[in-house]
Amino acid sequence: MSDPHDLSDSAFLKAVRGEPVPHTPVWFMRQAGRSLPEYLAVREGTTMLESCMDADLVTEITLQPVRRYGVDAAIFFSDIVLPLKAVGVDIDIKPGVGPVVADPVRTLADVEAIPDLTPEHVPFITRAVQNLVGELGVTNGGTPLIGFAGAPFTVASYLVEGGPSKEHARTKALMFGAPDVWDALMRKIAGISAAFLEVQVAAGASAVQLFDSWAGALTPADYQQYVMPHSAAVLARIGELGVPRIHFGVGTTNLLGLMGEAGADVVGVDWRTPLASAIPLVGDRAVQGNLDPTLVFAPTDVMTARAAEVIEAGRSARGHVFNLGHGVIPSTDPDQLARLTEFVQSYPLD
Repeated sequence: MSDPHDLSDSAFLKAVRGEPVPHTPVWFMRQAGRSLPEYLAVREGTTMLESCMDADLVTEITLQPVRRYGVDAAIFFSDIVLPLKAVGVDIDIKPGVGPVVADPVRTLADVEAIPDLTPEHVPFITRAVQNLVGELGVTNGGTPLIGFAGAPFTVASYLVEGGPSKEHARTKALMFGAPDVWDALMRKIAGISAAFLEVQVAAGASAVQLFDSWAGALTPADYQQYVMPHSAAVLARIGELGVPRIHFGVGTTNLLGLMGEAGADVVGVDWRTPLASAIPLVGDRAVQGNLDPTLVFAPTDVMTARAAEVIEAGRSARGHVFNLGHGVIPSTDPDQLARLTEFVQSYPLD
């Protein structure tokens, strides 16, 4: 009798390993997102971080798009700043604003005041992942779960800026002007992010994604000196666990090669970079992406024609996981995402 938790034959895990696939696997970043009515219903009256700390809610929200779309992988429902909240940082997510930190990091003492994350900080994560692995093992013949964490630079930017920022001026001022504080902060966050992913993998996640929303604000030289070693440290720790690692950033056309070198098995490509241009940059690695998220608002035939171009471009990569080039936009019509999923999964590869 086969092990219901052995998902190695899934299209998603085959693609990330660079093996032949029965169809191009597809999932969507922020796939439960704010576009599903069932998501909005279960979230009603509950803050984002409260939702992320309720194992039953996390389980339900993670499963919703798998049920609705039949995607090839589930992404663990969480938030980039959740591990900070779990270790006691005074941080909240304000609707319409984003993460807001009460006491931004400025000094070495501020960094040292942040505790390291242990499994005891996040028992709800272990419980949710275990619940999901059980549920997903019988869904669509077995659906892999992708663990999730924020990359050190993006998490650091929230801690230093005190909230979202377009220029990241305070972040870069600390990076350039107080490199000892910066290095300590990045080491701290890398440890927290790695521990957060380790908890998810220990509970049964089949792969992980390290998400660097703001890395595109950096030049390649600055990324390589100040950021890449810390993302690499996270990816190296997870690599020891033997699960595939996806590394995704926004606006990172000039960083794709370095993001792969940091230790990714799969490099996520946002919609700004044609997949055919990205593939030679990432070396012998799989790619993920990268349909413009706004194309789901176009007529279906326009959307699917562009999706076909992405799939065709992906053929030249070591492996290809279809995704949007960023998260699902809140006003997206779920029925259109269902049509897109069906199109990708039925697209002939022979």
